Amino acid sequence: MKLYYSKGACSLSPHIVMHEAGLEHTAILVSTKTHQLEDGTDYYTINPLGYVPLLELEDGTRLTEGPAIVQYLADLVPEKSLVPPNGTLERYKLQARLNFIGTELHKGTSPLFNPATPVEYKTMAAEKLLSRYAYVDKMLAGKDYVMGHHFTVADAYLFTVSNWAAYVNLDISGLANLVALRARVAARPGVQAAMKVEGLI
Repeated sequence: MKLYYSKGACSLSPHIVMHEAGLEHTAILVSTKTHQLEDGTDYYTINPLGYVPLLELEDGTRLTEGPAIVQYLADLVPEKSLVPPNGTLERYKLQARLNFIGTELHKGTSPLFNPATPVEYKTMAAEKLLSRYAYVDKMLAGKDYVMGHHFTVADAYLFTVSNWAAYVNLDISGLANLVALRARVAARPGVQAAMKVEGLI
């Protein structure tokens, strides 16, 4: 399998899951500025939308969208319990968490990265985003991980997206439960391995 990624982008989430699952893969770097691979290939010829992640299977099938990719990868190794079994209520709860992270946190951060976003809107977006992180912090009370006491793909995604807070000057240091979860996730060997490949540590 090939995973197309950009350093520190949302593709870090499936990159972490790859390592947590122990799946053999090739990680291919995509420039967020030029949209080219290191060999000069135009990434738009691989993904017309131009963004990461993209997972390419051995038969050439391509899968996009991080929340779908991480579930696919996790289902390849059910013994790792990175997702609850398909068809269970817990699986739907996990999908709800992935959707929340994707729509409220991931996309909620986008305006803060964009230099063209008006300052007034950035202020409003930052306030809303911080309120969503406060919700997550309450949700994590009494838990080690997003789904309870076991690491899942939702933790990989939350860790990845919350990494961006520092880059957009969003102070989440007062959210003790979130800070504790981030530390637990950061210490995992699979997470460390993915971050080393990406040059993040």
